[in-house]
Amino acid sequence: MQKLSMDQLQRADVETFKNQEKTAITLVLDNVRSMHNVGSAFRTADGFAIEKIFLCGITATPPHREIEKTALGATQTIPWEHVEETTEAIKTLKELGYTIIAIEQAENSVLLQNFIPAIDAKYALIFGNEVNGVDEEVMTLVDYCIEIPQFGTKHSFNVSVTIGIVTWDFIQKSKFS
Repeated sequence: MQKLSMDQLQRADVETFKNQEKTAITLVLDNVRSMHNVGSAFRTADGFAIEKIFLCGITATPPHREIEKTALGATQTIPWEHVEETTEAIKTLKELGYTIIAIEQAENSVLLQNFIPAIDAKYALIFGNEVNGVDEEVMTLVDYCIEIPQFGTKHSFNVSVTIGIVTWDFIQKSKFS
């Protein structure tokens, strides 16, 4: 087995990527404090051709070298917007027809493997603060809450890992099913 070279991968350049069809998912980072997690969110969004990222509250915004350490240039390809209050971002997304989903451990949450995204729907996936999770006020505005099953001693995954797991799950269920 031999690794593929960059030429063999045939990745789109920035302008081609910006003009290609995007996956109908927007990420909402609710007071994510780690700039490395923010950068990782951008890189994952680029990898799955996600529409946009809302950076809310204390979540850092590009340009910043700590974000770029993990984004590796994805801040140039993924549209983003900073909104002071996550609830305002949610209200905007609802007006635009998005289904709002918090990724959180909560009453009446749906296990990730049991949630089947509708093919023609637009989704806003909310990922919360590394310590406190998704804000309680934000939780009152969501349409669904999805939880990733876990089997170890820790009560949660890192937010960047969670973004990757959930986004991949949505992609594979909607594009490959």
